Amino acid sequence: MVNKSKKTLQIQKTYEALFALEDIREIFRQSLPVGFDEKQKEQFSSTIARIKGIISDLENGEGKPACNRVGKLDPRTREEEFINIHPIQAAGRLTPEARKAIISYGDGYSTCDYCRKPFRLDKITRPPIEEFHQDLAKFLNMDQARVVPGARRGFQAVTQSLVEKGDSVIVSSLAHYTEFLAVEVAGGVVREVPLNERNVVTADATAQKIEDVKSETGRLPKLIMIDHFDYQFANEHDVYGIGKVAKDYGIPFLYNGAYTVGVMPVDGGKIGADFIVGSGHKSMASVAPSGVLATTDEWAPKLFRTTQMVGDLTGRKFGVKEVENMGCTLMGATLLSMIASFPRIKERTANWEEEVKKSNYFLNQFLRIQGSKVLSEWPRRHTLSKVDTTGSFDVVAKTHKRRGFFFSDELKDRGIIGEFAGATRTWKLNTYGQSWEQIKYTAASFLDIASKYKLRIN
Repeated sequence: MVNKSKKTLQIQKTYEALFALEDIREIFRQSLPVGFDEKQKEQFSSTIARIKGIISDLENGEGKPACNRVGKLDPRTREEEFINIHPIQAAGRLTPEARKAIISYGDGYSTCDYCRKPFRLDKITRPPIEEFHQDLAKFLNMDQARVVPGARRGFQAVTQSLVEKGDSVIVSSLAHYTEFLAVEVAGGVVREVPLNERNVVTADATAQKIEDVKSETGRLPKLIMIDHFDYQFANEHDVYGIGKVAKDYGIPFLYNGAYTVGVMPVDGGKIGADFIVGSGHKSMASVAPSGVLATTDEWAPKLFRTTQMVGDLTGRKFGVKEVENMGCTLMGATLLSMIASFPRIKERTANWEEEVKKSNYFLNQFLRIQGSKVLSEWPRRHTLSKVDTTGSFDVVAKTHKRRGFFFSDELKDRGIIGEFAGATRTWKLNTYGQSWEQIKYTAASFLDIASKYKLRIN
């Protein structure tokens, strides 16, 4: 088992020091521009002395454990204490730059310090938000981009712009529930493309579904909305072929990149996408809720239309505000965390094949445990995978006094966290962002647990 006592203490001391520095910041915030009064000088000196003591304890791994609780909130230290294999947290883990941005831009309207006419988020130049929007569009090889409060709001913006009551929208049989809701809120009807024997959506199946809808309703679907990698298996679907089908039928195509934008190269031009939606907090190392929405110049006037409403008494109008975005969207730390992470995001997408290679290494070791299976496509094309341990760890769970929670206990004892607590049948994990050293450690830990409970290892 892992002896983490010194490391855990040092993590606690790190948070204690960070919180003490925030106390220093508050003294500055409460002071006059000309400096401290006598009481503030005393507070400053005593807090500095406290920080020096904490730093000494941190350096030596000594001292009393710190509580660091803020009201009823315990500090979240799982990323420092453990290897986290949680299926939806891995690629949303903040970069150091994003964490630093939060420190200075955590205040509510922090992005609005230098907001000038036309008083719109994507036009702010200080911090460089306007430039970021331009860079984001180039990054996706699209013409225009906006930030939104999560991928779901990107879906909603598109459906509310294009879909009317009774219109059909083509989605995958593995579509996320937010895609369903986005269609429903616009009054549309989802039409699911069936999966093939590999649980994959193909271009041919999409074309057939379009024909079925046309035959049934007398009209073509208004929109095709397909995930590149779905959230259930993280299987790769034929978005390039589907993009061509969409073009052949003249139907706009929304590429769902919730599990791709920010972790792997995404080229909207090559895909043939009319819209690209991505998740900041899922795949772009950004604070939640955050996401991106990009489109072509053809669709931008409709998607990013500005309000035409005029007040009947005052005659007021706000023509510069975009209707589907409700004016401005990410107005603080969410957006600044995305901007701060963006240079690393661009770099890491170039290393996607290495991330997939590490995922396959881990799963190859995992499959040595007899009775364990990978339910996703094999070999993997993504770092998110669905696995089945009904024939391995669940066999142990049936007679263990802790039932399925024995597996969570064993992993946690080895410094690994993020699997579905108590799950020993079918569950998901994500290896994204782990170093080779961490990958090999994680794989060895799974084998070690299997060996402990006398499961056969091939």
